[in-house]
Amino acid sequence: MVTIIAILVLAVDVTMVLGKGTRVGLYSSTCPRAETIVQSTVRSHFQSDPTVAPGLLRMHFHDCFVLGCNGSILIDGAVTEKTAPPNTLLRGYEVIDDAKKQIEAICPGLVSCADILALAPRDSVLVTRGLIWSVPTGRRDGRVSRAAATSDLPGFTESVASQKQKFAIKGLNAQDLVTLVGGHTIGTSACQFFRYRLYNFNSTGGPDPSIDASFLPQLRALCPQNGDGSKRVALDT
Repeated sequence: MVTIIAILVLAVDVTMVLGKGTRVGLYSSTCPRAETIVQSTVRSHFQSDPTVAPGLLRMHFHDCFVLGCNGSILIDGAVTEKTAPPNTLLRGYEVIDDAKKQIEAICPGLVSCADILALAPRDSVLVTRGLIWSVPTGRRDGRVSRAAATSDLPGFTESVASQKQKFAIKGLNAQDLVTLVGGHTIGTSACQFFRYRLYNFNSTGGPDPSIDASFLPQLRALCPQNGDGSKRVALDT
């Protein structure tokens, strides 16, 4: 799965930036330590909190899916979160901010936040023992972040058919959907993201009829109706 993620992210990234002045090693002479700083920052944060790895991958996915890979997800007030607990992405923001500050200290005004956001997911896959790939750099930071644009993102309550359609519009297939929506999770899901199916599916006041009746009590025991929505349940369950 990690191999698929690496190849897919590279494909998505390159597709959305080619022809816009990007190339591998752009900062090799102007800011030679830039990529090393991003890598060391990701590794440092990962050692204290492994969930930054999927968080960074998700951030890059969302950034590229909405308005292209231009770092607009980083703009203050950006509303782009639809499919993960907010704290998962918050940790990703902290990594990007940390790397940006270090790079600005030695190469002010040279390395875009969009490039850092593209480099960090590669290093997050690497630190989780995945493959490494070359990232073309030279993106310009976006200046606009529109909440309405996030309608492109697949929501966690959407049907598979709806999500497949959104991916198809981007030239991506069902395997890409499974990889990007499911493959970058941290092995658990918060109750708040599926509890509606246990108690009030489609405002019916009852459970999703597609859930196996013998499995429903187990899920309800793990996620009580009025319990803590942030409680996480293993995806294997």
